[in-house]
Amino acid sequence: METKLLYSFLLATLLSSCAVINHNTDLALTRNIEPANILNLQSQDLANLPPAKNRPVIAVYRDSFQDLTGQRKSNSSFALFSTAVTQAPEALLIRALKHAADGKFFRVVERVGLDNLTKERQLIRSTRENFEQDQKLQPLLFAGLIIQGGVISYDTNIQSGGIGARYLGIGNSKQYREDVVTISLRLVSVSTGEILIETTVSKNILSTGVSQDIFRFIEMGTELVEIEGGVAENEAASIALQKAIETGVLNLIEIGIQRGYWEYENIEIDEPSCDADCIDSIRG
Repeated sequence: METKLLYSFLLATLLSSCAVINHNTDLALTRNIEPANILNLQSQDLANLPPAKNRPVIAVYRDSFQDLTGQRKSNSSFALFSTAVTQAPEALLIRALKHAADGKFFRVVERVGLDNLTKERQLIRSTRENFEQDQKLQPLLFAGLIIQGGVISYDTNIQSGGIGARYLGIGNSKQYREDVVTISLRLVSVSTGEILIETTVSKNILSTGVSQDIFRFIEMGTELVEIEGGVAENEAASIALQKAIETGVLNLIEIGIQRGYWEYENIEIDEPSCDADCIDSIRG
């Protein structure tokens, strides 16, 4: 009878400890499967920008913004071949550019899938020629600006630590680890090849873990009962990279406004540093 009461006490204590971890977090085995969600911009400041007066035409090539670190996921037990960051960072960059000012700041042209685009245009052109149709395809929009750069650094375990306590066989501990991802963006003029703007952004990636454990000797110290539980929470590297890219794009826009490369709609900028020829080259 005493053993059953002790088991009940240990189980109740563990469950109450798990509730302290996070009352909104269920154990992985009991969590419901969530439906797919549409990813929104992480930076509302970028989405809420005023529209551009004359939207610059900008291009992002597949090899112009890549993971330049070659960093692999860290693991102390065995080697991992999975990369630490996504291998398609240009998709996040294009999304940030396209959704700046709710899609009213940049005109982003397709360059990542340019081969597929030109093949389809050739197919349309040859089909129309065979059927003697006089309709002509509109020329592709050329960009006055290209964004270069990439993920230049991914540093793991920059800072780590923890704290814990134990009393009469009941313990509680918390650990954390911090990684840092760094990106670089360069805005290049197509007409001159000049680097107009350069910015570098770093974003911390925080991982935390909380655990509880309880152990008791029963039956005159001859048997041991031990119960453990815990929750770990890791910030997604892709979300952290998205935040860094959006912050970099926001910084590019603000620097461009200050230097007179573009203007907000219905907002005057005093003494722009970019002359008329410079502005025309940026607009494409």
